[in-house]
Amino acid sequence: MPNRPATWRLIACLALLVLLAGCAGRDIPDRSPAPEAGLSIERALALSTAKRALGTPYRFGGNTPEGLDCSGLVEMAYRSAGIQVPRTADEQYRRLPAVAQPQPGDLLFFGDRRKASHVGIYRGNGQMIHAPGRGREVVSVPLDVAYWQQRFLGAARPTP
Repeated sequence: MPNRPATWRLIACLALLVLLAGCAGRDIPDRSPAPEAGLSIERALALSTAKRALGTPYRFGGNTPEGLDCSGLVEMAYRSAGIQVPRTADEQYRRLPAVAQPQPGDLLFFGDRRKASHVGIYRGNGQMIHAPGRGREVVSVPLDVAYWQQRFLGAARPTP
């Protein structure tokens, strides 16, 4: 006569294995946000911070979620990724490594040929996130507008 407790233990172990095998075969949906394809983690973080800043009021000299100017938006976004950038648009333009073809997260500079007076963060798909000026909020705008094209100075990449 077989040992009943041992048989029940064996049956319980087999049932548990079948149950676990069934669970292991399921696809668990990934609910975490997918990073932008091909971006370094630093650029993805900076771009994510800039997107969250949409709607933040303009404040001259501001570099916090309570209020931002254009270079303050850049400073805050890159600070969230652990990267320090110069404070003004012109310093950023002169000191950061230039790139010929901007990618999402890169900086876009505007002004006259002597000085960069404005900076935005390239969002991709021909869009830029920027803090436009007094009485306005951080917005995303298309770059195919003549105003931006006439004033474009260049692009820079503060991150890998």
